[in-house]
Amino acid sequence: MNYLDYIVIIVYLIGFLGLGFLFKENKSSGDYFLGGKDMGWLPLSLSTMATQLSAISFISAPAFVGLKDGGGLQWLTFEFGVPLAMAFLLVAIIPSLYKSGVVSIYEYLEQRFDASSRLLISFVFQISRSVATGVMVYTMALILQATVQIDFWVSILIIGVITLIYSFQGGMKAVIWGDVIQMSILFLGIVLCLFYGISELGGLDNFLTQVDHERITAVDFDKWGFNNVNGTDEFGFWPMIIGGFFLYASYYGTDQHITQRMLSAKGMGTVKNLLLANGLLRFPVTLTYCIMGLVLGTLFFQDVAFQELMETTYQANISSLEGKKADLMVPLFILNYLPNGVIGILIVAILSAAMSTLSSAVNSLSAVTMEDFVKRFRPDMSDKSYVFNSRLLSLFWGLVCLFFAFFAGNIEGTVIEVINKISSVFYGPILATFVLAILTKKTHALGANIGIVVGVLFNVYLWLYVPEIFWFWWNMIGCLVTIFVALAVSYAVERKTENNLKVVYYTGKKELVILMAYFIFIILLSIFLPNILS
Repeated sequence: MNYLDYIVIIVYLIGFLGLGFLFKENKSSGDYFLGGKDMGWLPLSLSTMATQLSAISFISAPAFVGLKDGGGLQWLTFEFGVPLAMAFLLVAIIPSLYKSGVVSIYEYLEQRFDASSRLLISFVFQISRSVATGVMVYTMALILQATVQIDFWVSILIIGVITLIYSFQGGMKAVIWGDVIQMSILFLGIVLCLFYGISELGGLDNFLTQVDHERITAVDFDKWGFNNVNGTDEFGFWPMIIGGFFLYASYYGTDQHITQRMLSAKGMGTVKNLLLANGLLRFPVTLTYCIMGLVLGTLFFQDVAFQELMETTYQANISSLEGKKADLMVPLFILNYLPNGVIGILIVAILSAAMSTLSSAVNSLSAVTMEDFVKRFRPDMSDKSYVFNSRLLSLFWGLVCLFFAFFAGNIEGTVIEVINKISSVFYGPILATFVLAILTKKTHALGANIGIVVGVLFNVYLWLYVPEIFWFWWNMIGCLVTIFVALAVSYAVERKTENNLKVVYYTGKKELVILMAYFIFIILLSIFLPNILS
């Protein structure tokens, strides 16, 4: 890196400091947490994608595809369930949540069941989201320390302080428009890495000749995920579609830090386009960074200097990067194979991905805390007091996430996998709770709460005692167990139920046809990718 790269990074950081000032006028909860409910589908779509496409995706996913044992393009199977989940949410879940006018989606559960259901799931969200965000920041700080030689604590403070300042001032509008900028930079970074990587390999034809053909198979119909003791029965076609459907339906439909984007839409037409865009745009972005991973992985195996550089860097930082050697591939390529100026842009891309994830988490955590807990004890606070306290909560949750980032080393190692498993323990039961709230009339609060507890405990049992079952299946199993138990208890124990909430369904067909056709298309494309890349 030279002065040109540092100028790019400094200008970027100063620009984001000004972003919060630009959107500092927030007069109510609808302004601070929902952006005034006047956001269009394109910025909301890009914001949602930026939150999903974290720094981990930019660095770890290409490393998995290009370097890690058992990796390759099977990473694409993570995307198979997305169009199906978007179609389901569009028809059955999101219209009712949007029309209810809530800020925290967990408020809907209190309106339908009681406060216990709302507070239980809200508390789970706050703990899991803050820990996961802290681990993400921690991982990026380690990578920057090892490659750019920025001290660990300085990296965390750069990511944290800039993000907190613009999130604190600007609320949801600053988060969304910040995400739009960050998503654009991030995708530009992926394309630049792909372009320069192919150039280093001597062109596209040389890449196709040299690529490891064992890594270009994306779809495996033989793996069912029921004999996964040693991690050899993962990424099968059926578990990734079925488990992925339940995972993404819960992630996009019942996780505040994503669903808050949909609640910020100016109308149901915008929500419809937002869901459609997320169903259609995720796969091309994922395919692009997977191909980038193949290109850089091929370059790594062909270039001894690249291998020696990674080994030297890893050995110098082995105490902090144990188990993360492959994650050095992308940042080391950026620093040693790209021209100055472009290096600055790519470092900005890494910072963008981390800041996008952090800003989204901070805003959604403060929204849930304010709506689900603080307003319970101060229901008559003025709009001015509401916005002031919301900003303080944004600062508080930002500091909590950074606290976890500083101390994540104590639980590091397989922590990313552990967090994914923890999410899958809860995602299915949480989705089931919203399905029961919206799509059933007989389920009451006692049934729902017992269903949640049994569904979660059953998934924990699978985790501890049935390792043969691939964790992607937990999303479906936990959901079905929760629904079955909740309905059984509700029919066995009569309780009064609240049925005064209006249930709204989307009855259009065009978007559903598009999503179903696209689902078939991405599967066929993935199946034939080995032929295309051979």
